[in-house]
Amino acid sequence: MDKKFKRTLVTTALPYANGPVHIGHLAGVYIPADIYTRYLRLKGEDVIMIGGSDEHGVPITIKAKNEGVTPQDIVDRYHKIIKDSMEELGISFDVYSRTTSDIHTETASEFFRHLYDKGEFVEKTSMQLYDEKAGQFLADRYVTGECPHCHFDHAYGDQCEKCGTSLNATDLINPRSAITGNTPVLRETKHWYLPLDKWEPALSKWILEGHKEWKTNVYGQCKSWIDLGLQPRAVSRDLDWGVPVPVEGAEGKVLYVWFDAPIGYISNTKELLPDSWEKYWKDPESRIINFIGKDNIVFHCIVFPAMLMAYGDNYQLPDNVPANEFLNLEGDKISTSRNWAVWLHEYLRDFEGKQDVLRYVLTANAPETKDNDFTWSDFQQRNNSELVAILGNFVNRVLVLTHKYYGGVVPVPGELTDTERNTYAELAEIKKRLSDYLDTFHFREALKEAMNIARLGNRYLQETEPWKLAKTDMDRVATVMYTSLQLCANIAVAFEPFLPFMSHKLADTLHLDSLKWENLGSNDLVAAGLEIGAPELLFEKIEDSTIQAQLDRLARIKEENKIKQWQPQPVQEPTDFDTFMKLDIRVGTVKECMRVPKADKLLQFTIDDGMGDRTIVSGIAKYYDPADLVGKQVCFIANFPPRKLKGVESQGMILSAENADGSLVVVGPTGPVSPGSQVK
Repeated sequence: MDKKFKRTLVTTALPYANGPVHIGHLAGVYIPADIYTRYLRLKGEDVIMIGGSDEHGVPITIKAKNEGVTPQDIVDRYHKIIKDSMEELGISFDVYSRTTSDIHTETASEFFRHLYDKGEFVEKTSMQLYDEKAGQFLADRYVTGECPHCHFDHAYGDQCEKCGTSLNATDLINPRSAITGNTPVLRETKHWYLPLDKWEPALSKWILEGHKEWKTNVYGQCKSWIDLGLQPRAVSRDLDWGVPVPVEGAEGKVLYVWFDAPIGYISNTKELLPDSWEKYWKDPESRIINFIGKDNIVFHCIVFPAMLMAYGDNYQLPDNVPANEFLNLEGDKISTSRNWAVWLHEYLRDFEGKQDVLRYVLTANAPETKDNDFTWSDFQQRNNSELVAILGNFVNRVLVLTHKYYGGVVPVPGELTDTERNTYAELAEIKKRLSDYLDTFHFREALKEAMNIARLGNRYLQETEPWKLAKTDMDRVATVMYTSLQLCANIAVAFEPFLPFMSHKLADTLHLDSLKWENLGSNDLVAAGLEIGAPELLFEKIEDSTIQAQLDRLARIKEENKIKQWQPQPVQEPTDFDTFMKLDIRVGTVKECMRVPKADKLLQFTIDDGMGDRTIVSGIAKYYDPADLVGKQVCFIANFPPRKLKGVESQGMILSAENADGSLVVVGPTGPVSPGSQVK
């Protein structure tokens, strides 16, 4: 960061208010943003962090329709859950607002109208799918149909969730309205478009020439979009939920959510600072940092900057957009629709008081350069082996020894030796590396450096062994304990951006007046003669049973998803009636049933077929107790040629239906039928 700025505006991607936030959101956006903001505050810089809920768009209307409530009911519910859980995790927003607020509606409307009056939009008419029964145009997510690529029959109008291909609703084969189930028709509609192609030269110069320091994943995605050539993007859509398009003749149209949402950064800043918001947005000595996930790179690096360029009036463009990649869960992509996630509000309930553990693990596994994976075993290991065994162990040993030898009073140190001088020199090097990593948004590496202070402390204690010195040299013990307490105080400062709850608890124990970054590396943060608080464990071990409960929950979700995702097998190739009639399907009564020796899957039936008895072997042993089938009537194919299975001659095939979970259910008549009756 070469240029010095007077102030910093940190923005975080607005979470979508159709559900809670999960660990993917936290690792990708909110924890990194909070770390950086807390770091700047510790440095005494002028910084504000802006957040809020994104409360418009089609998914919210779909969820409301499915639940039989209004879209406002949905966003009110999830805005509260998101806001409360973020606050409990220690995400320190200066303001967390929402895009349904009056000030946002006014700001977004004014923004659109300003561009409209300047002639910055292009009006276009196009053919879009329309549901005649519902009397409305269909947004992409309101259309389902057959994917033209993989032929999955339940693809959405914007993407096929089976093969992942991006689609237009008009690409679908046999499209259906998600509202009525009717086949929609094409109808002409008018919308306004932002001509990104007009701003392509300016964007290319600003990004490709002016911001080569951006993260490679961000710079590379921007370059790819620009190299392909930018195209106009619609800024309005036909919908009844959102900010109404503020021009005549636009009834039934709202601002497209991608246009609406980033303006929320401006409106939320206005809400926080109604009289001084412009200095953060329009002063060249202010810088803007957008924390987002990789799926929002194009909107924050190309689309929103183009909007600001088009608006004019000295709006500043973001100085950096340190986007992260995606976080997976136990090897699978996090999916809100499949409930495959660790939800923040549920974590806070299940792991009460362990906010810092989650912050630590998600930072240590941050997907900064590539997708990464969260596993519960790693969560447990990092807590037990790092937070408990390294950080917590060092601090606890120091506090316990201070109370043991000095009654909890910080001793007066004696003469420093090379051991102390080398320790403080290494601490200074850690501070330099830690600061460099934080300045350049490498939070994972920064966390390692903070933890290195605890490692340094443990090594110092092992080298000096004050418990042995206490037998012969209490003056030396005083120096060792004084130095160790200084390292504890440095831990409180260094970890404040990462683990604020632990940091402030430790600061209270050591009676530190304030935490300032300039004090990091100091050897006099805790004054001699000061009485410190009693030792308290900063972290506690997490037991196997606690982790197993989370793994069991995920296993249940995986099984539920198998059933939800199940689709009937496609109908086989057409056959004629005469071919079907060649199958002799009959009803028989089970007289005996037993397992076939040395064959886990096979049951041996003796069937009364009305013409004597016959033996049939069937592979359904996994799903039935043989005794439960005796006396039941089943359907079987009588004219299959006999064949031997595990030494038993089978004289037919019992018919079964496959359930959604893969289990087999024997097919039989719903009422008593004479054995040998044909199925027709």
